[in-house]
Amino acid sequence: MSGTDRSKPDLTRESEGDGALKPAIVLVETQLGENIGASARAMANFGLGTLRLVRPRDGWPSEKAEAASSGALTVVGGAAVFDDERAAVADCPRVYATTARPRELTKPVITPERAAAEIRELAEAGTRSAILFGGERAGLTNDQISLADRIISVPVNPGFASLNLAQAVLLVAYEWFKQGSDMPAEYVPTGRTGLASRDQVYGLLDQLEAELEEAHFFFPPEKRPHMARNIRSVLLRANMTDQEVRTWRGIVKALATGPKRKKP
Repeated sequence: MSGTDRSKPDLTRESEGDGALKPAIVLVETQLGENIGASARAMANFGLGTLRLVRPRDGWPSEKAEAASSGALTVVGGAAVFDDERAAVADCPRVYATTARPRELTKPVITPERAAAEIRELAEAGTRSAILFGGERAGLTNDQISLADRIISVPVNPGFASLNLAQAVLLVAYEWFKQGSDMPAEYVPTGRTGLASRDQVYGLLDQLEAELEEAHFFFPPEKRPHMARNIRSVLLRANMTDQEVRTWRGIVKALATGPKRKKP
């Protein structure tokens, strides 16, 4: 999906309004610059700007990463490079490690949704978190995971659990962003007009039913109440704007008087 609006603030450039600390994304031993760029793009999609790289195989900076970031240059340009995992998370009291495979480590395993909730709670208390992602070929080693407090595991098809690096970053970043978003689960864009008042819709219903009565639509008469209720249900379910109601009233009027109109 493409929907970048350059007139809106870029959340990767700003701290959150409530002062909470955003998590750092740490990519360990990433092989391809393209995957770093794609991960940076996923981060920017959901307002994360702190990218840390541990021993990227092809070195840094990377033109391929910049190209693959699709414009997320704030994230790519601000990436910090570290020689080891410990240094990359030294300022983060809480560390999460992502893995798709069962590990022989006694650590809590949580979903991205649960991790996001914890990260936000910690941030509100002034504690920063880091999330480790392993390389493309084998992910994080047990030694690298041992540095973390918790393991994040994405619920996926057990028969095909392979996620590429950017997909994994996107899933975790999405869950983090979603829990701080005020976007309703459902809404109807109404443009400049706004939703019609109930009185406006009732006026359309009255007009339509009167014209249908005139056209002998309600037949047999004993079925009129049921037929009218069906019509009302359809139109009320439509969540029309005031402009749409006016348009439909014009349509009903045109259909009712059309045969009588004179040619211009």
